[in-house]
Amino acid sequence: MAAILLVEDNEMNRDMLSRRLTRAGHVVIIATDGQEGIDRAAADAPDLILMDMSLPVIDGWEATRRLRANPATAKIPVIALTAHAMSGDREKAIAAGCNDYDTKPVDMPRLLGKIAELLAV
Repeated sequence: MAAILLVEDNEMNRDMLSRRLTRAGHVVIIATDGQEGIDRAAADAPDLILMDMSLPVIDGWEATRRLRANPATAKIPVIALTAHAMSGDREKAIAAGCNDYDTKPVDMPRLLGKIAELLAV
């Protein structure tokens, strides 16, 4: 069982992902904007972070860069989630410090596979 920080501002996406992750055996911690995600990551030390890239206050790109800059959160795996699957977004996510990238709507079996891979390391 892993603690997963879900940083997602859309209530419907947050609810669906939270329920499905919980059903898969994970403990879910919620943050609704980039700054709250940074704060919760530092306070709760989750095993993995699912980071929406389009967030209020601080976007997911900058939030991930700040997580990587903090020694306390630098090693937590981050999977970028975005509905804007544009050419180059995967490379941009990796450059920002994300370990992996996935698109919305979320393909849950694929996402759970990526989570399992990152947690096995």
